[in-house]
Amino acid sequence: MDIKAIAMGLAFALMWSSAFTSARVIVDYAPPLSALALRFLISGLLGVGIAWVLGQSARLTRRQWQGVVIFGVCQNALYLGLNFVAMQTIPASLAAIIASTMPLLVALSGWLVFGNTVRPLGIAGLIAGVIGVVLIMGARLQGGVDVFGIVLCVIGVVSLTVATLAVAGASSGGNVLMIVGLQMLVGSAMLWVPALTIEVWDVTWNWQLVVAFIYTTIVPGLLATVVWFLLVGRIGAVKASTFHFLNPFLGVATAAIILGEKIGVLDIVGVAIIAGGILAVQLSKQ
Repeated sequence: MDIKAIAMGLAFALMWSSAFTSARVIVDYAPPLSALALRFLISGLLGVGIAWVLGQSARLTRRQWQGVVIFGVCQNALYLGLNFVAMQTIPASLAAIIASTMPLLVALSGWLVFGNTVRPLGIAGLIAGVIGVVLIMGARLQGGVDVFGIVLCVIGVVSLTVATLAVAGASSGGNVLMIVGLQMLVGSAMLWVPALTIEVWDVTWNWQLVVAFIYTTIVPGLLATVVWFLLVGRIGAVKASTFHFLNPFLGVATAAIILGEKIGVLDIVGVAIIAGGILAVQLSKQ
């Protein structure tokens, strides 16, 4: 892994982790699904427009189109949609911790569903991840956190796992920026249905909402996704996923610094265990 790949991985981890904090600000002042659908519409149009200027084509292979649809539905509509709704009642740090277990779920799915061989280090990492999640959830439940919000985040991370398993098909064959833009438009189209059906357009306009929306649209929304696709293409999905071990730390730290969310001792211990488990799982694959 070269210096450029390391820099890309660190940048992706920071951008991905910060998305929970900016999303928490957005849902405080705007309906979550409508805001997310609008974000994806803008990000998608920007991505497709820039890709078109760069000479990229929307003539994708069948495998790429399958990846675009699956990624757009599972990550953008389900995972992020459920997380935006959940963060109306749960802290951004907790949503980030739950989402950061995705690499563990990918490894577990490969083991149980696809029959992939998991080395002892990987098994130890999976066990550590479970222990870390139990510690954090136990502490948060005792503190009175919203259980329904947790359930939404869990369903969301399962959807993200499916999207991650499909990303290899969407990232091969070039046209990366076009693919990113198209999968965001797919997510936007899916989200507008429930947004227009069940939500009331009640927005409190202020500078916090504007800054958070612009940041979320451009940085985690468009830039982080492009960096991830390029990173997977450069070093492969297995090595790229190693950087996910930084997400629990960065997600919790960002929420604490920007939003002032309180972090308990068990949170810190649990995050450290989950991060170690993610790193062990990824190292066992190399």
